[in-house]
Amino acid sequence: MPGEPPRVRRDQVDSGQRPGTTTEESAQIEALKKETAELKQANEILKAAAGFLAAEPDRPRLRP
Repeated sequence: MPGEPPRVRRDQVDSGQRPGTTTEESAQIEALKKETAELKQANEILKAAAGFLAAEPDRPRLRP
């Protein structure tokens, strides 16, 4: 019903009485979005580092 408080609707979704994304699923989605953003940032840093290292072929190597 449209007049129900949001908490009642949320409880109905969480208990399976109403279709929708549960509180637990919402938390998992947010955690995955955060992890995805962190991984994308790390990937960009690694790409930049690889490009920097590849651009300096005469640079002495630290390991033989």
